Amino acid sequence: MRNGSGEKRGASPREARRPMAACAVAIFLALMVVGVVSASVLRHVVQTLPLWVVIALGMRGSPWTRWAALPLFGFWLALMAVVWSFLLGWTRIITGTFSPAEIAMTVVVGAAAVVGLIAAVGERSAVSLGGASLLAAAVLLLQLGAFVVSFRPAIAHDPRAVARLPSPATLTTG
Repeated sequence: MRNGSGEKRGASPREARRPMAACAVAIFLALMVVGVVSASVLRHVVQTLPLWVVIALGMRGSPWTRWAALPLFGFWLALMAVVWSFLLGWTRIITGTFSPAEIAMTVVVGAAAVVGLIAAVGERSAVSLGGASLLAAAVLLLQLGAFVVSFRPAIAHDPRAVARLPSPATLTTG
């Protein structure tokens, strides 16, 4: 049941926006797992930096949370759809090999993105359409930029980051 302001009765605005923050945390953690198993932690840290906007806004109960969350959850869901399409042999937009852990994490990221999108779409906030549009566009551009930058050789192939991680061979023979 909702009250006149669009908030769920019994839930404060802060509580109503926390599910979006929790979904962003779930995506962040899943991608950190991918970073560890693929020896690309730094790349995944860079890729997930924009999620901290949703985490910070959501934990503060900000009415702007929805507008930061929508483009980010949409981006990660679309990216997971591309990965799943490749894994099913339907498209070759991306290529590569994916470990079982990485595949499992695509499911976690996709599920968190869907739940986050549902929470964001169901959220009502009294912010201006112009401001909301600017925030959504800025966050989307930030995410696209972070994703592109994460593939630069200095980040994607940071030998210091890789050298600190155990190799998969030592994990299975150890």
